[in-house]
Amino acid sequence: MSKLKELRIKEGYTAKEMAEILNISRAFYSQIENNKRTLTYKMAVSIANILKHKPDYIFYDEFIEKMQK
Repeated sequence: MSKLKELRIKEGYTAKEMAEILNISRAFYSQIENNKRTLTYKMAVSIANILKHKPDYIFYDEFIEKMQK
């Protein structure tokens, strides 16, 4: 999830801070960023709200790429 990590850094959040805001573990958040976890729509919306973007902007391209494999 390179776009996710890029936006997180641009907005000034650490992975630990994102995990705390989302009320999940740092390891879980790291797995999301490294595309090792599947997101629920609710989690995608929560992340997008924190980063001030729509979920599609952050996740759509990588989702489609994954579906085509």
